[in-house]
Amino acid sequence: MKITLLGTGTSQGIPVITCQCRVCRSDDPRDRRLRTSALVETNGKTIVIDSGPDFRQQMLRAEVRDLSAILLTHEHKDHIAGMDDVRAFNFILGKPMDIYAEKRVMEAVKREYAYVFAEHKYPGIPQLILHPIDESPFEIDGINIIPIRAYHHKLPVFGFRIENCTYITDANYIPEEEIEKIAGSRCLVINALRKRRHPTHYNLDEALKLIEDISPDRAYITHISHQMGLHTEIEKELPANIFLAYDTLSFEC
Repeated sequence: MKITLLGTGTSQGIPVITCQCRVCRSDDPRDRRLRTSALVETNGKTIVIDSGPDFRQQMLRAEVRDLSAILLTHEHKDHIAGMDDVRAFNFILGKPMDIYAEKRVMEAVKREYAYVFAEHKYPGIPQLILHPIDESPFEIDGINIIPIRAYHHKLPVFGFRIENCTYITDANYIPEEEIEKIAGSRCLVINALRKRRHPTHYNLDEALKLIEDISPDRAYITHISHQMGLHTEIEKELPANIFLAYDTLSFEC
């Protein structure tokens, strides 16, 4: 299975046009991050986790020509704001896009994209089929997916374990019984917003402690704000099997 981190950044922080910090002005392309999303390729199928405002740019950059489904972790705009752009895949593939999300998130999608679900549909709108999920494992075209319940402050969100890789973003708490579902993952992608503590996201120390507890072969830090620091400096501080992720990073798991 191949994982490509399409985006590893966050909407939080000062816009680059006004920010004078070292990260926003860095010449290192690893410090330039689109909103967090991941591409999973396995068994000849392609799945995207989250479709934020940068979805179109991410699909073009990764040269994605086929897309089987989109998994949604939660309903915040930086994770669902790009779904209008699935219409290109509707046109190319000749079919609606399958969207998997829990019921609360599905309702948010229906509100945000009311024109998609209207009784009288405007020509050319995105074609979406919503599939409700809960904590139970499910399949997409023979691919086994285990939802991992986590919490983004008080908001329930989903991470996903697919084969030997677990992907969790926008979280700062995972119940012990959910951590047991992650155990044995060879690869773990986990969010860490910055070094200082944050009310809704893991910080770097918290993420490192979680990685130590789960003990995957490799771990990747994602959903990184510019407050974390320069990629080249932070990476030097990490253990040998833990990496600060960057946009377009790909790995086999």
